[in-house]
This record gives sequence, structure tokens and C-alpha cells, in this order.
Amino acid sequence: MLSTLALAVSSALMAAATVPAPTFDPHRLSDEVKTLSSDAFEGRGPATPAETKTIDYMVAQMKAAGLQPGGDLKDGKRSWTQAVPLLRTEIIGTPSLALTLDGKQQTLTQGNEIAVRAPMDGSTSVAIANAPLVFVGYGVEAPERHWDDFKGVDLRGKIAVVLINDPDFETGVGDFGGKAMTYYGRWTYKYEEAARQGALGVLIVHETAPASYGWATVKNSNTNTMFDIVRDQPAAVHPQLEAWIRRDLAVSMFKHAGLDFEALKKQAQTRDFKPVTLKNESLSASFKVDKSVITSHNIVGRIEGSKRPDETVIYSAHWDHLGIGQPDAKGDRIYNGAVDNATGTAALIELGRAFAHAPRPERSVVFLNVTAEEKGLLGSEYYAANPLYPLAKTAGVLNMDALDPHGPARNFTISGSAKLGLLDDLIADAKQFGMAYTPDSNPEAGYFFRSDHFSFAKRGVPAISFGSGNDWVDGGLAAGKAAEKEYTAKHYHQPSDEWQASWPFTGMVRDLQLLYTVGSQLANSDQWPDWSKDSEFRAARDATAAERK
Repeated sequence: MLSTLALAVSSALMAAATVPAPTFDPHRLSDEVKTLSSDAFEGRGPATPAETKTIDYMVAQMKAAGLQPGGDLKDGKRSWTQAVPLLRTEIIGTPSLALTLDGKQQTLTQGNEIAVRAPMDGSTSVAIANAPLVFVGYGVEAPERHWDDFKGVDLRGKIAVVLINDPDFETGVGDFGGKAMTYYGRWTYKYEEAARQGALGVLIVHETAPASYGWATVKNSNTNTMFDIVRDQPAAVHPQLEAWIRRDLAVSMFKHAGLDFEALKKQAQTRDFKPVTLKNESLSASFKVDKSVITSHNIVGRIEGSKRPDETVIYSAHWDHLGIGQPDAKGDRIYNGAVDNATGTAALIELGRAFAHAPRPERSVVFLNVTAEEKGLLGSEYYAANPLYPLAKTAGVLNMDALDPHGPARNFTISGSAKLGLLDDLIADAKQFGMAYTPDSNPEAGYFFRSDHFSFAKRGVPAISFGSGNDWVDGGLAAGKAAEKEYTAKHYHQPSDEWQASWPFTGMVRDLQLLYTVGSQLANSDQWPDWSKDSEFRAARDATAAERK
């Protein structure tokens, strides 16, 4: 039997669900994506003239939509931005890179066999001469899983060679969640752990399936300007040399050392694996580094709540892309980022417009357009570490990253397989739009750790990254999956991610109606969604429970 309180809550939610969602204009969405991803915006690189152009455009759009500024406080008034100080590093010129195999030197070309990131450990130059190479499996130290790939090996002055993803990827079973990637599988973790182990550098072996993207994505993402949040001890989480190498190069290296790459990979999937030195092999690297601290910006619009303005619901999306980088086969150097993530940025504008034209919500609603997502979720990381509005009283975060500009789908998804109340709300509300939830079809790709909601989730805030569905009303799963496959292979993080006149944006319209409904209900209730009891994020949320009473 339902209690009086439960009945009241149920009735309130049912009443909210019957409120019709606003209509969204697909032509306006198309125009916004077209503008943001045009060559004039030069790929929206942080700390470039394109950032100023993007901020000016977004502020004008947010003002026109009816939002108020929600950023940094200046003289007692909110501005439209939050300053985000970042370490900016760039390799000067062409790096000198070489492998020595059995006494013979093999020159490596940046972007071809190897992709070296500009160092973020504080170095202003790199001069590595014949550093030994040590294979450390998946590069994981996980005490709670009784797993240690390092086994006490001394990595000082040495280069660690590691596999991407985690030990369960190949078999789908084991201590790391089966096919679903844990944080131990992410490339960011590989670098962090190697730094903790004292390694001079790291070479991550690229394989398309466990990485979930091809070499073109690795090259384009790692050979341009690098950014990080400003850290007191950057070398604690960054080795001096951070790089990826192609699989065929790794196989050749292992063969020259008398080792079998596939056999050692299988060994690395067991607890008994021990580090293996690649005998008579070393890496040399020499280049100078341009290092500076720059300031990028998150763009922040807000509607103040009518009853509980100190409580917040956040819609988030990143405005940045890769800027100007290596040319593709056609000579195009502008990484326009139409789908990724002009779509999510346009969605923020239109959701803001919808809320501004509705009765004021009881809770405040923030429209957070973050910077430097492509550099490692840095804008959202900075906000979550320096929140403009308390995280303990942030009811939820609905993130939008790379929405589908095609026609409507019968389903939707989220990044990863997290269990939380926000997902329950999405599932319930989606029914009125003829949409069903489809779990992440590729959890081994680790998408949960690759979008801005993760910066909030790891601090306990209920947060999801919404994904458009692939079961298209027109064409079904076959058409939707084909489009996904084509985008990942031919356009993701490539100059060809450009606006198309053929995109109808009618699917985004339906997605935004669902996202508006969930956010509006949350903003007009006193409910606090939570993580499931077995979630790794539940404890962090529980720790702030007293602030929500």
C-alpha cells in the first residue's frame, strides 16, 4: 500500500508528465550547427581566436533565447563565462624520434608509426637517449582486484609499453567487468599509473577494436596542442613522454626482441603476468616544447529558480573541437566538429530557449557549455573542482555530446552502463515519445569516461551523457548502425565532420523533447535522484547528504 507521501509524489510526477513538451525548430538547430561548424570558426580550438568567436556567438544566442548570465561573479554580478586556466604545451617543429633494435636505429615519423603528445609534466624540452623498453601488460595496479601488472619493476629512466583497454576485453570475462571497460582501461589511466610507477615514458599500443577508434583518430587527437588543468605537481600524473604506437610496429619490436606479441597479450590477461624487458631495444626522442598557461572559458547561461534557487539542474555540452591540425587526404586542416559537438552546443541554446519561455522552474537551471573536452574533459573537470553552484545541491547533470542530426529513432541510450535515478526518469518519460532505452552497445569503448558528465559523476553528482538512438523510424537498426559505423570510421575527429544540408534534425527535436521533460520535472520537484546502492559513485554522494536536508 502506497504511503500518503508516495501517492503525492507519484501524482505530482504524473501531472508533470502530462505537460506537453515544447516544440523545437529543426531549421534553427540546423542553422546553429551550420554556423558553429563553419570554416569561419576554425574548428573551435580553445585559446585561439576561434574561442572568442564561439563565446561571442553563444552569448548572443543565450541572450536572445532569454537566459541570464551564470558565470563568474564580477563586482557582485554574474558574467557569461567561467575562466578556466589551462597548461598549454606544443612540440616545436618536428620531433626527432627513433627506435634502436639490435644496434640498428629506425627513425619514426610523428603521426605515422607513432603519435607523441606534447609533454604535460612541466618539461620545456625532451632529450631521451636510448631509454630501455619494458612491456607491462595492461599497465594496471588494482589492489581491490588483487591485480598488479608491475610486480615491483623499476621503471625509472625506462619506457613502459602497455596495451589499451583492460584485461577482460579479449575474453569478455574476468575481474574488470567483462567487455565493459573500467577506468583501468582508459588511456588517461595508463599515463597516470605509469607516472606513479616512476616511468620516464609510455607507449600505448593502438589496436582499433580495444581502443574503439582507428589510427586516424589517435593521430589527430595526439599530435596537436595539448592542454591540462594547472597542477601543483604535474609529474605526479604525467610521465615525460606520452605516446601511442601502431600495432604493427609493436609486433615488429616484440619480434626483434625474440617475443611473440599475441602470446604476451594472452599472458597479460592473467594475474600471473610479469613485466618483460624488450632486450637490446630502446627509444630516443628529442624536441623542444612551447609551454604556457592560458585561460580558456566555460560559457554559462542560467535561469534562476523561483522557489529553491540554490538547487540546480545542469544541462551540459562541450563547445570545443580540435581546431586546425594535420591535413587530411584532401588537404583540409579545419576540424569542424559538426556532430562533435556543435549538435550538443546548439541543443543547449534551444533547451535554454524552451525553459526561458516556460513558467520559471522551482530550481535553477544552468546551461553549461564547457571548454577543452577534447583535451581530456578539462572544462568540466575545472567546473566540478571549482563549482559556480554547489555540487551537493546539484540535483542532476544531463550531458549532450554528439547528438544525431538525422531523423527520429525509436530508442535512446546513455554512455556506459551506470545505474541511477536519472536513467529511470529518462526511461519512464521516453515512453510518451515512443522511445525505449537501449543499453550502451559498446561498453568496452569506455564512453562513460569520455564525456563531460564523468567529471561530475566521480564527485557523486547524478550525471549521464545522453545518446541518440540507432533504431531509426525510417530504416530501422540497419540504417542507424550503418550511419554510426560510417561516422566513426570516416568523420569522427576528422576534418570531414562537417554540416550536411541533407540532415533533417528531426531526431534531435524528439531527443530534446525528452531531455526537456526530464530536466523540467527535476527542476520542478524536490526529489534528489541517486546512484544505485552498488555504484562506485554512491559513497561520494552520500557524503554530502546533510547539505541536502
